[in-house]
Parts: sequence; structure tokens; C-alpha cells
Amino acid sequence: MRLSLSAVRAALATAAAAGMLVSAPGHAQSGATQDMGAKFQATYVWQSKPAFPARYTGPNSLAPWRERGYSFSATAFLGIRPWAGGELYVDPEVVQGASLSHQQGLGGLTNGENQKSSGSNPTPYVARAFLRQTWNLGGEPEQVESDQNQLAGAVAGRRLALTVGKLAVVDIFDRNEVAADPRTRFLNGSFLTHGSYDYAADARGYSVGAALEWFHDDWAVRVGRFEQPQQPNGLALDGRVGQHYGDQAEIEHKHRIQGQPGTLRLLVFRNRAVMSRYQDAITLAADTGSVPDIGAVRLDEQAKRGAGIALEQQVGMQANVFARINRADGRTETYAFAEIDNSLTGGAVIKGGRWSRPEDTVGLAFARNGLSGVHRQYLAAGGLTSLLGDGALNYRTENIVETYYSVAAGKHAFVTLDWQHIVHPGYNADRGPVNVGSVRLHVEL
Repeated sequence: MRLSLSAVRAALATAAAAGMLVSAPGHAQSGATQDMGAKFQATYVWQSKPAFPARYTGPNSLAPWRERGYSFSATAFLGIRPWAGGELYVDPEVVQGASLSHQQGLGGLTNGENQKSSGSNPTPYVARAFLRQTWNLGGEPEQVESDQNQLAGAVAGRRLALTVGKLAVVDIFDRNEVAADPRTRFLNGSFLTHGSYDYAADARGYSVGAALEWFHDDWAVRVGRFEQPQQPNGLALDGRVGQHYGDQAEIEHKHRIQGQPGTLRLLVFRNRAVMSRYQDAITLAADTGSVPDIGAVRLDEQAKRGAGIALEQQVGMQANVFARINRADGRTETYAFAEIDNSLTGGAVIKGGRWSRPEDTVGLAFARNGLSGVHRQYLAAGGLTSLLGDGALNYRTENIVETYYSVAAGKHAFVTLDWQHIVHPGYNADRGPVNVGSVRLHVEL
């Protein structure tokens, strides 16, 4: 599929409008307080993979033949400060795309920009609409620079912040500056956040809820509750947030190692929804002589729990490294994110100042994704999930290496060449390896 001409024209028109808004009165200079502002981004990703070896292919496998896919997104980030300490943001967004194999057959999906509900026609919607209230409690002042969904101004090193409305859970939790944005960094979904963090989100990646953050100098503690989708990987959200929800809590500590800044985070989460347990499906299949089916055993008030540790660290003036290790209990089906029960990831991003290209970046990362024992049994018996299902399984961990080079093509535009090598796609040693090449065009104002 190709990006339609109408979508390109709409993106350029929106970019022009956003550019005028950014330069309008209210746009803050460094050190000033900003009362209103606007940012804009547009990202196009083209992907291709060649044919790869596969002893068999199931209904939800990554297709072993050659494929091409793409994604397009354009977002305006609009914010105002209605009163002291208050910030109101609204993000209209449009997306379009066609993913490789309909986003099936992998634990770590190759394009974090592809949404589970996107199609070949441009789809506009409101991605975020939320209010943030900050109460300063003292401590050393910190200057916040103007950014996407962030108005410039001074905040206290000790403060409370309450965020309420529609947004992405990972806008607040596990905010890794090195590996969390497929529009500018690594594309593979394994690097967006903890792979096993099945955070509450609709098919576009957003939810409705609230988060409270407490900052005390180098420490931060945050908790939040958000709505689950009504169905696994569905678009409609379940408003019964007292019955079905995604809870998370995170402790963060900023530190310095040999004078270089870094951050360490511990995240825990608990989801509650109408979910299936793999063991229930296996047991029912054994009793009836059928293939296990998670769709036949969904029960209310099922819970999923998990935890993860994340580190990001600056090394010198030009390099940043990151690492994450995480695990979920692996008993229940994937509800909203990736089909990963445990994951180990790490990598580095280096700025191009070393070779007189200060706005360029090069990245290298790896991921080792795994499944729980009962999850493997379910897939090996021929069971299908919304994201996996080869009809059989010769289990191995799914191992991914990704590297990219991003070229600054002017002040606001970037062109990225990206390559991913995936061993045991879908955790199956009888399939792959597969290589995926990508070209990303990104503009931000």
C-alpha cells in the first residue's frame, strides 16, 4: 500500500498551521513561562522483508513470503495554561497504514508506529485530551523546556502532579529517553517499553484514567489507574474502571555515575479484566478432544501481574545506553500490548558530534523475548491468540537485533535507515530468521 496524496496534502497543511502556531505570541523562549503552545509531528515508515524459511505456517504466523508495509501518522500537540499550575492538552491525530502480516507472528512487532486499528484510509481522531495540575512543594527550582505536551516554565524539585484524561500510559510510566519513541528512535515494539508490560490501552495505544506523581529532588513515585479495552486488543474502552482496570506503580531515582546523569526505575503492574487463562483452555481441549481456544474460556475478574527494572545512563557527551529486564506471570492472555511474558533488552544511541554531524544519531539494540511455560504449551497444541499461532511450536526465545542511522535533513526533518534481524520469529525455531529493512521520514515543528 502507498500513502495517499490526500493524506500528504493534509499533513503538509497541518504542518504549516502548526508552524504558525509555534511562532505565535505565547511561544516561550528558554527560561520563560509559556501560557500556550503548539507542536507538530509527521512520520512515514516504509518496511520490507524478503522471503524466509519456514517448515510450516499457521493462521496467525508471520508470512514467509516477501512483504511490504507502511505507516503514516501526523499529530498536533496543543496546550494551554488555564491557571497557575494547570496545563490542558489536546492532540488531534491522523493515521494510515498497512502492517506486515497484519501485525501477527511476532512477539516484538517490527513497527511501533503501526496501530492495531489502522487501515489504508486516513483516520482522524483525538489521541489525547488531558489536564495536568502541579502543586509546588519547595526544593530547588527546575526549568522545563517547551516540548510535545509540555509547556515551558519553572517547577519545584519537590512537587505533586495529577494527570487526568485520555493519554497513553507510557506517556507517564517508563518514560525512557533512549528507547521509547518509534518516531525518532528504535522501531521494534520490544523497545517501546517493558515487553511484558501489558499496559491498559485501546487498539491505538491510548486509554482514559488518572496518574499521581510525587517528586522529591532525585526521587519520584507515581501511581495510576487506566481503563482496559472491552475486548482484547479492541478499540472501545471499558468505562467500569472500578471493576476492570490497569494499575501500575513506579519508583524512579536519578543519579550520577562519574559525573554522568542516569535514571533507574522499578515498575509493577496489575491488570484486571475479562481474560482467558491458558491452562483453562488446555484443560478444556483435553476434556473435549479439541484444539485449545482462549476464546472459549474467558472469565471475569482475571488478573495479570508483572514487574520490570529499567536503566538509562549517559556515557560521555555523545552516548546514552539503556537496559530493561521484566517479567509478567504469563498465565493469562495478552490483552493490549505485546505477546511477551519476559524480556531482556539493551542498547545504545550515539550522537553524531563525533563525526561533525551533531544532529545525526546511530542506534544499536538487542531484545531477548520469551514466553511462560503454559503459554508455550497452548501454542504448541495448535492454539491461536490475536497475535500468534503457527499451528505448532518448536520453542526458542525470540531474539532481535536492530540498528539505525538517522540523518538530520535540515532543522526539523530526519531520514532514518533501519535494519532488524529476528531469530526465531514468534518464538519458533522452525521458522526464520527474518530481516526487515525500513526507511523512516520524520518532521517535527
